Amino acid sequence: MENESCFNLLALQSMQNWCKNVTSLIKKTGLLIFLYSSCRLIFYGFNYSYFFDLKFRELLLIMVSGLRFDLSVIILSNAIFIILYLLPFAFRETKTYRIVLLWLFTSINSIAVLANCVDLIYFQFTLKRTTADVFNFFGGKIGNDLGRLLPLFLKEYWYIFIIWLIISIFSFLIYKKLDKNIRLIWNGVTYLMQTAILFIVISFSILGYRGGFQLKPISALDAGEYTSVKYIPLIISTPFSILKTIDLQTIEPNIYYTDESELLKIYSPYHKAESGEFKKLNVFIITLESFSKEYIGSINGKKNGYTPFIDSLIGQSLTFVNAFSNGKTSIQGIPSIVASTPSWMNEPYISSPYGSNQIKSIAGLLKKQGYYTAFFHGGTNGTMGFDGFSRLAEFDQYFGRTEYNNEKDYDGSWGIWDEEFLQYTANTINHQQQPFFATLFTLTSHHPYPIPEKYKGKFKEGKLPIEKTIAYSDYSLRMFFETAKKMAWFKNTLFILTADHTGITVDRFYQNKVGNNTIPILYYLPESDLKGIDYTTTQQIDIQPSILDYLNYPFNYFSFGKSVFDSTSTHQALMYNSGVYQLVEGNYALEFNGEKATELYNFDTDSLLKQNLILKNPEQAKKMEGKAKAIIQMYQQSMIKNKMVIN
Repeated sequence: MENESCFNLLALQSMQNWCKNVTSLIKKTGLLIFLYSSCRLIFYGFNYSYFFDLKFRELLLIMVSGLRFDLSVIILSNAIFIILYLLPFAFRETKTYRIVLLWLFTSINSIAVLANCVDLIYFQFTLKRTTADVFNFFGGKIGNDLGRLLPLFLKEYWYIFIIWLIISIFSFLIYKKLDKNIRLIWNGVTYLMQTAILFIVISFSILGYRGGFQLKPISALDAGEYTSVKYIPLIISTPFSILKTIDLQTIEPNIYYTDESELLKIYSPYHKAESGEFKKLNVFIITLESFSKEYIGSINGKKNGYTPFIDSLIGQSLTFVNAFSNGKTSIQGIPSIVASTPSWMNEPYISSPYGSNQIKSIAGLLKKQGYYTAFFHGGTNGTMGFDGFSRLAEFDQYFGRTEYNNEKDYDGSWGIWDEEFLQYTANTINHQQQPFFATLFTLTSHHPYPIPEKYKGKFKEGKLPIEKTIAYSDYSLRMFFETAKKMAWFKNTLFILTADHTGITVDRFYQNKVGNNTIPILYYLPESDLKGIDYTTTQQIDIQPSILDYLNYPFNYFSFGKSVFDSTSTHQALMYNSGVYQLVEGNYALEFNGEKATELYNFDTDSLLKQNLILKNPEQAKKMEGKAKAIIQMYQQSMIKNKMVIN
């Protein structure tokens, strides 16, 4: 009994000291949260002219919401400190060890504060929090600009250094006040308990770093859950922005043209307001998962297809048969389609360091005309960040698997079956105000290519498993239109049908660099003269300016694409994959590696791209290379400088 009492006494003593130790760590974390919140308020004050229209209630919400993002980056940046602070060994109580922890804490968090302080001024030039691409300015293709400009920055904005110094000293002094030497009786029980505590704290830290239990750790995209894209820089901090993008590849800009006027003559993303009365049509974009041009018999050149409904719709639509995707994945396709923002870089735009840039999607632009906007995707909420992107793109509402709220229609892999979700979409939009802009993204024709049990054997099959699911999605689309035709909004709605990217293939043409990006793009307005087959080269990013052009949009706007209704200029499509650009213009496809053109093909006469014409037709190659360079340079500059909105 005496031994048991001693054991209980030791355990109680250890538990009490443990509480003191963890409490001390929590207090130090609280200090950092206070510092980050203070930096946020200072950032707001320095950039008040940008945030002037922010209401006090919204500011309070941002301050509270920002804690989730602050805690994430505090845990990430202080991970080593946390582990060292809780190491289950007696040497952590020595004076030398505690001094090391003090300076480690101060150094790490002083650097974080410095990053926040730099953006007090630098934000005024970029209108975004600094991302990891800032390190490109140390050497690389664009020279050591940051190293050269930093002394000038310190000289002109010396008071920023003073602010940083005051906050760092304050942090140092408060840490010393909070840091009390907690001594334990180190025995077997203590070692076991302290080890358990370490793992418990690590578990909670991982949860804090992730920002919750959602599919992916929080990113700048998630800030759109709490506020509009304009105020995202106020929710997130600069350390958060840098650390969350540091493992992502950033753009190293190429300077092909030093004369900006020359650059703009070749390629300009600035679009002027259209003349004439604005057409207040509803707009409905339907993006079909993996719907290659190859699968559509009426336009694939083979007359063998799996889309009888789309074939029938083509006869009533303006159909572009030389249409191209701007990427090879859904996460690249959706921003291209709804926001004319392609991923001409190694990272998809949504997950890139530039994913929190200010953009104006069709949703954001049409809001000026009083449109209600909605994004429909039957996938599990959080899939590929579409729900977060929809918020940044200023959609009023996002409807996914959670909102559908009927798990009996779950396909077991990605989300809700197309047939049921398309019906849900039609009925949901039927209860919304007009005019509206809606975008719908299907999913059943995604790997593993499932078919509802009730339709086994119903749809045409081919050599590939995707083809029967293409037929099922086409049938689901037919049912959607049958339902929509009975609704009052149908006849006043401009429909655009396209694909997010191409699917798998065994056809040699659709395996090559040109065919592997060919998709359908249809513009359908019931009871209109918008009909015919058009051979103009077009791409996903042209959808936004084409819609705005057709509606006679009365404001200037920024878009990387061109309207298909603009007959005054040449049209092209630009794709990027693994460091190589491909420019398609007319019947020609040019390969450009960022420095020079390497291949040129006439895919109309050479569908398998066997005859490289780079030496035989140098004039065509030179002209297309100049166009590619202008597009790439403008894109890179706009991304890096966050200049993709016309105010």
